[in-house]
Amino acid sequence: MTTVERLRRFLRELTPQARALLINEFERSMLRGDEVIGADLVLQELRAIVREQREGAPRISNAARLFFKPLEPFLVDDRPDHTHPGRVARASLELLWTWVGRDLMPAAMPAFIEEVNKALLADDDARAEQLARAFQDRAVAAIDIAFAAADETKTRRRLKAQIGTPRAEEDATALKCVLKARDALAAMAANLPLRIGNLSDDQLNECRSWTEAAAARRDGSFLYALLLVRARLTAPWQLIRFGVRAAGSDTAARVAETPYGITVNIVLAELDRMVGELRNDLRSGQGVAVGASLKAIHDAARGLRTELDLPVDSTWGRALAAQRAQISELLRAEIESVPGRVRRLLRPRPSSEIRAQSAVDAEEVTEVEALVSFVGDCRYFAGELAINEMTQRAFGDLQYFLDTNTRALLDGLRHAGAADLGFRQSQVDAAVRLCAKVFGKDYAALLSKAAEVAATADRKTARA
Repeated sequence: MTTVERLRRFLRELTPQARALLINEFERSMLRGDEVIGADLVLQELRAIVREQREGAPRISNAARLFFKPLEPFLVDDRPDHTHPGRVARASLELLWTWVGRDLMPAAMPAFIEEVNKALLADDDARAEQLARAFQDRAVAAIDIAFAAADETKTRRRLKAQIGTPRAEEDATALKCVLKARDALAAMAANLPLRIGNLSDDQLNECRSWTEAAAARRDGSFLYALLLVRARLTAPWQLIRFGVRAAGSDTAARVAETPYGITVNIVLAELDRMVGELRNDLRSGQGVAVGASLKAIHDAARGLRTELDLPVDSTWGRALAAQRAQISELLRAEIESVPGRVRRLLRPRPSSEIRAQSAVDAEEVTEVEALVSFVGDCRYFAGELAINEMTQRAFGDLQYFLDTNTRALLDGLRHAGAADLGFRQSQVDAAVRLCAKVFGKDYAALLSKAAEVAATADRKTARA
């Protein structure tokens, strides 16, 4: 297994609690700007695992897994109708596998599956890999024949229907190109650094030599060489530096004239993917940390605007403006909802509204705490994402409400009876957690001590 595969396997074996703790720790480290080697890679894998468990990851057979193994670096956990150049949605693999077995090589597929299973049962991984390579070569030839025969519009339409994915022709082309260039791409992946913190100077020249070699082969692997570099970048938006270097200018029009103009489309598609992931994480209600995602979106948007001279009326300029507007609208809905969520959670209630021995919902507290932390994170990225005014207003509302409302919560706890004591204590505990996010740990510690005094003062008097 590769280093990334071993890491992925280790993280999957952790308990959900351990994974949640790791996500929060890495989030804090990245937002503080700490240099933790591989932090972004670990966080990316952890978040992918959480999403798979939430959405139900598709499962394919061992034979299919071996067949698609060269495609793994180019898979994306996105909708099958995504816009990523050269990438295939993981959810499309099952349909591609069905197409290969049903329409391309119906006679060869059963024998391949049987032989691979025999080899795996015998722990003969080398034999299984050999079988997969031979089947991949036959699949490449079969795909070429299928598309060469579909030269008419009606026939090509029927072929796309057989494949069955929303991006049928693009997915089949990606599969063919990656399988055909698998050895060259594997050699490039082995020679690239595991993580590239800053794509510039010597590192940029070295990576460019690999992509130029791929372009010279004329086997369609140029795009996939760029995607391999993108996967190793700590900041994927730096991929556009290929285009700037090739053009000798940061003018968008001149970059678009080079073969590396595709890098801007890759980065724009990546930005769109990150926005979609952020939307899903915020709406999942499962407390997935999103601070690092927000930072990545901010950095990508800023990188595109600072590295390239993008005219507002250009295709790329309009695409970036549309994405920034989408980000602003998404964040607006989430940010403006947070003060209301906090008020509903911590609203002082008369004893008549409190059920005996009840408590505040712990999951809701965790979710609201994550949203308050999210609003705090947004303050650091508000300028680039056009959310400065709404963020400051929401954070100010949180500060005012928590500062004034905690006194009422402490008074309620001080005079609580046996029936409502647990609920009022849970409200104060929630307020302590939220105040730690808004005012800091020292303020939260003082509030916690005040709560201890309030919880015991009247009861000590009564006993006396």
